[in-house]
Amino acid sequence: MGDTEEKPCNFIKAGNVNGSTTDHSQSHEHGHTHDHSHEHSHSHEFMSDPGLWSERDKLVNRTDWKQRAFTVGIGGPVGEDWEFLVRNEALPEERMRAVETGGCPHAAIREDFSLNMEEVKDLTKAFQPDLVIIESGGDNLAANYSRELADYIIYVIDVAGGDKVPRKGGPGITQSDLLVVNKTDLAEAVMERESAMMRQGGPTIFSQAKHFVGVKEIADHILHAYREAVKN
Repeated sequence: MGDTEEKPCNFIKAGNVNGSTTDHSQSHEHGHTHDHSHEHSHSHEFMSDPGLWSERDKLVNRTDWKQRAFTVGIGGPVGEDWEFLVRNEALPEERMRAVETGGCPHAAIREDFSLNMEEVKDLTKAFQPDLVIIESGGDNLAANYSRELADYIIYVIDVAGGDKVPRKGGPGITQSDLLVVNKTDLAEAVMERESAMMRQGGPTIFSQAKHFVGVKEIADHILHAYREAVKN
């Protein structure tokens, strides 16, 4: 990878196409549809024992960065669908992929992540980026990325979702490498207390992304994890 302290990182994205629709069904202008209304083989209920941050799955030791770039998995109610990202020019269109899971998007980041993995490898081959970002559709607190798919895991919660969100737990909150609590201008003190209780020492950043508060700190965490992973 060369000198990672000097080389800027190129961000590309492989995102789930689901976004945050409630009926799990979408139709797209460019001529395809998919439906997630059928039953899934896993539960969306909150877990009674979501685990501790110190017990989370650790980074898989690998060196194949040229075949599969360092992959950041982002979960929580942050997703926008592929068309939105293209329309708003988040990145050049050719650097983004819409992954149609054919089922629940949460299964595609843990139980059967082959579709996402294939896109990560294709993007890496095409552009040789330093980082690939995978964005999971939906906000299932019981879901978390497989460590075989994501080298670094971020879970984002929104203060607007209510101060009880951290206490609901789930491995996304308790075992992600980094928890981001956004819109903290609404109820920061409550969220700090509840997040600290659930995270048990795991890093948490309180942000106001709309005003760029905490954004640099989030980027610093990602880049530190990237440099630590690839330095060997």
